[in-house]
Amino acid sequence: MAVYKRGKIWWYKFNWNGESVRESTKQTNKRTAEQMEATHKTSLAKGEVGLRDRKPAPTVSQFAESDFLPHVRARFAEKPATLAYYEIQVMHLTGYKPLAGAPVDGVTSQMISGFVENRRAAEYEVSSINRALQVLRRILRLAVDWGKVEKAPPRISLLPGERRRERVLTPAEEAAYLRAAQAVGDAILKAYTCAREGIRATERGEQPIRPEDPYLLRDAGTVLLDCGLRPEECYRLRWEHVRDAALHIPYGKTANARRTIPLPNRSAAILDMRKAAAVSEWVFPAPTWSGHIEQSTLKKQHPKACKLAGIEQIPFYTFRHTCLTRWATHMDPYSLAYFAGHSDFGTTRRYVHPNLETGREAMERARGAQGGHNSGHNPENIIAKGEAEETGNLMSDKGFGWYARVDSNHRPFAPEANALSN
Repeated sequence: MAVYKRGKIWWYKFNWNGESVRESTKQTNKRTAEQMEATHKTSLAKGEVGLRDRKPAPTVSQFAESDFLPHVRARFAEKPATLAYYEIQVMHLTGYKPLAGAPVDGVTSQMISGFVENRRAAEYEVSSINRALQVLRRILRLAVDWGKVEKAPPRISLLPGERRRERVLTPAEEAAYLRAAQAVGDAILKAYTCAREGIRATERGEQPIRPEDPYLLRDAGTVLLDCGLRPEECYRLRWEHVRDAALHIPYGKTANARRTIPLPNRSAAILDMRKAAAVSEWVFPAPTWSGHIEQSTLKKQHPKACKLAGIEQIPFYTFRHTCLTRWATHMDPYSLAYFAGHSDFGTTRRYVHPNLETGREAMERARGAQGGHNSGHNPENIIAKGEAEETGNLMSDKGFGWYARVDSNHRPFAPEANALSN
């Protein structure tokens, strides 16, 4: 019997007259699957049935449009960013004609390599190419799981050399950025005041539109830096999520993203000020289709603030990395993973970057702690070692790796040893 399991369903596979027969039993019971395999073999032996005609597999483009995308839209209906991610990657994959027109069970490593070369020629980053490859891998696996194909998909390996987000703001850079964000808000208000006093307003009666939230960048940036939120979690904050001096995140990428984060004083003061003037259910409202700020809302103000602060333009995710890296020096790993909203420590580790200054301080504390016990590396033991070498009285303790003086009877020459002998 040659039955095997895919997910919860048993399949069987055997060779008959040089032809491979592979079918799903659509059963979850192994015994039943083995009986179905035996029945099929018996039917072939009696000539009652021939090799069954296989249905033609859909192309990658057809499967993506008719099966994969509807599945994604149903599963991630409440996560617009995730849904947009899958739709964009499918568009990239189906935009490469050799791959889009290939049957799902006919995708070869050569086609995948051609897609990679096409993306490289278009100067896409390695990370962007890898995201498309991950979606292609998921498409091919689902095609097998849903019985659209019988052939196992080819192995798809991600490209090496993907850059990770390693940028962390220093305290001076953070202060400079927030000052620059304040200056951007001041400039918006100043432009509005000048417009009210201009010719168009005073002589033509064309009143300028009053800016509703000039300090939006400053406030959102502060919350991101203080609370370590993912940008989309910050964008979608409602006032009902801000209570009891904490942020209650009710959604996210995984179940672990649902968490409660205590509010630092700086962010608490900003949110109290915003709530006093709030006219919307959103903490950060904006004139978008969703009603709250999106990734594109601050795309003009953020580069201005980076330029004024004298730092290179950084993504908002850098604020999350900065916050989690600082928390890591004062927080145990379990608490850090919880407040970060991670489901495993491997993910948390990627957000914690080595800090030379804190590392040096930890090493100095460890060195100072060694001074309280006889480790052999303090000045007294080193001097004792030198004196013992001169007199030829050395005793090596291999278990601890240090040397001590001994007397004429080969006993340790130390106050502790004398006290014990007395």
